[in-house]
Amino acid sequence: MEQQHVDVLVVGAGISGISAAHHLLRDDPGGSLVVLERRARVGGTWDLFRYPGIRSDSDMPTFGFGFRPWRDARILADGGRIRQYVEDAAADGGILDRIRFGRRAVSADFSRDTGRWSVEVVDEGTGERESYSAGYLVGATGYYDYDTPYRPEFPGEADYRGTLVHPQQWPEGLDHGGKHVVVIGSGATAITLLPAMAGTAASVTMLQRSPTYVLTLPEVDPLTSVLQKLRAPEGLTYRIVRGRNIALQRGSYAFCRRFPRLARRTLLSLVRVQAGKGVDMRHFSPTYKPWDQRLCVVPGSDLFKALRSGKASIATDHIDTFTAEGIRLKSGEELKADIVVTATGLNVRLMGGMEVTVDGRPVDVRNRVLYKAVMLEGVPNMSLVIGYTNASWTLKADLAAAWTARLLAHMRRHGHDIATPVASDGDRSPFSVMGEALTSGYITRADEVMPRQGTRAPWRLWNHYYRDRAMLRSAPIDDGALRFTTAGCRHSGAEATDAAGSRDADARIA
Repeated sequence: MEQQHVDVLVVGAGISGISAAHHLLRDDPGGSLVVLERRARVGGTWDLFRYPGIRSDSDMPTFGFGFRPWRDARILADGGRIRQYVEDAAADGGILDRIRFGRRAVSADFSRDTGRWSVEVVDEGTGERESYSAGYLVGATGYYDYDTPYRPEFPGEADYRGTLVHPQQWPEGLDHGGKHVVVIGSGATAITLLPAMAGTAASVTMLQRSPTYVLTLPEVDPLTSVLQKLRAPEGLTYRIVRGRNIALQRGSYAFCRRFPRLARRTLLSLVRVQAGKGVDMRHFSPTYKPWDQRLCVVPGSDLFKALRSGKASIATDHIDTFTAEGIRLKSGEELKADIVVTATGLNVRLMGGMEVTVDGRPVDVRNRVLYKAVMLEGVPNMSLVIGYTNASWTLKADLAAAWTARLLAHMRRHGHDIATPVASDGDRSPFSVMGEALTSGYITRADEVMPRQGTRAPWRLWNHYYRDRAMLRSAPIDDGALRFTTAGCRHSGAEATDAAGSRDADARIA
């Protein structure tokens, strides 16, 4: 099997992958770069999820790429428009021609002798194997398991005679018109499905064990509309709105974490205004503090409009059992359901399940810390793009991509083949990089998969845009934590320290 060599291999053609390819090609237009994408189209998550009403849960001026302004005044966007936006960015940047679709990367091994990654790939259309080598590898698959969603087993569901569906595996052509629908869940997906299905369904009930904090946003951004009417330059409008939104995201998160009681009162008072008189606030009053889990945003009050129409409702209870006709709750109430949607969450998997080894030794990602929230301790020449959980994903993806381009430029200038982050004993905590910040179900499940949180810079993940921007855009590349070597120098002090340190880290935490 012939091996194709490229300077950089990017795995994933969603938002993270297209951002990485853009920054890398901009900084080194003569370099060779290939993007591997398992699906048949660009878009990643926005091509996978196709349930009714799918939309962003972050504002588009910050969820869009920093290098490609989002021109629409609507704050949130539907999944189809986002996917097309990502594809347009790939086409205009010359990236589309570099994507190999239908390719699943199954394993990657880095050799310090050659200074290259060897990546084994399966063409899922033909089953044939392909092999790539690359000087640098970018993991841009996000952290969702695209094959298997989180789907708990419910008592009695074998007796249910209706349709049971998970949003991640939405059947094409599923008709909910005139049907009674129950959506199990209280997160962003459930809150999106409720108003989207209520227009044509006979009834839609969102069944939640516990409520979620909900914040209503206008459908159209007033500032963007004003600037567009004044015919302000498009670039200026974009910079103003994007800068304001970044500040609002950071400020609201910091406010909620510092003043949780006041933030709770504020959020619940806004719900009362939107929901109107007669609302049962127990459906909107979580037991946890704001931003212990991600806030759910509602555009144009569509959730509350659906509830006020009488065609949608919320039940806060626990499931006793499924029945032939629907669901019986612990309270004794029975919900009739022709369709049950299990919006119960996602499983977490890094690198799309690809097995990663260094000189033939498996890399246990869970036992490593992240360097500048981009590279894995002890793993040479690889960036792992993980976006924000408390702000727009793309803000961090763009920063990580730009920093990776800076790193490669530094290595070219100084003749380095290999860059390896090396941590010390005190740099690693027992917590996941996601476990300290949020308590959502998929975040908790991610503890078994995600890297450990660091105890100090540059190993600590801050989830703080301004702090990360200073570190990734401006701080020196050669900061003492990265070890630079040339291929074949396996017995240098840096490489020996790295190999021993990584093995010790795995042994300590296992």
